[in-house]
Amino acid sequence: MIKKLFEKYRDFIMEVIHFGMVGVINTMLGWGIMAVLYNLIHMNYWLSSGISYFIGSVFSYHANAKLTFKVKERDKWLPWRFAINIIVCYLVSFSVAKPLVARLIELTGLAKGGGLSQALFENIAMIFGMGIFIVMNFFGQKLFVFKSGQDERDRR
Repeated sequence: MIKKLFEKYRDFIMEVIHFGMVGVINTMLGWGIMAVLYNLIHMNYWLSSGISYFIGSVFSYHANAKLTFKVKERDKWLPWRFAINIIVCYLVSFSVAKPLVARLIELTGLAKGGGLSQALFENIAMIFGMGIFIVMNFFGQKLFVFKSGQDERDRR
């Protein structure tokens, strides 16, 4: 039964694995840049995460097109679809992350007595934002950005 499920969803499973491998590299790169910009250079939440995601997105675009979704022919709209996907995922995930983390901190009582600095709060929010971004970005790339490459595989 497990073997049949694997065979049925093999392409999807391999996409998730490759996306994950690219994502690990991209996350280390992105978190490193974001941490330096926010914690050492003292850029704000939006600027540090935005610059980090821009740099990581350039890497991700090339790596996922080639390794994850195996796109052979890149149409002229592909970079634009990718950029739109990244922008939407970024804005949604990082806009949701701060209020979500604030609510979780409030529910758990971690902020009582002023024990949580703004910097720690925003670092936690950036980690949550990264998690939300990863999930949204995978499905955005699969269903919107690299859809034409997927259609090509389905025809074989």
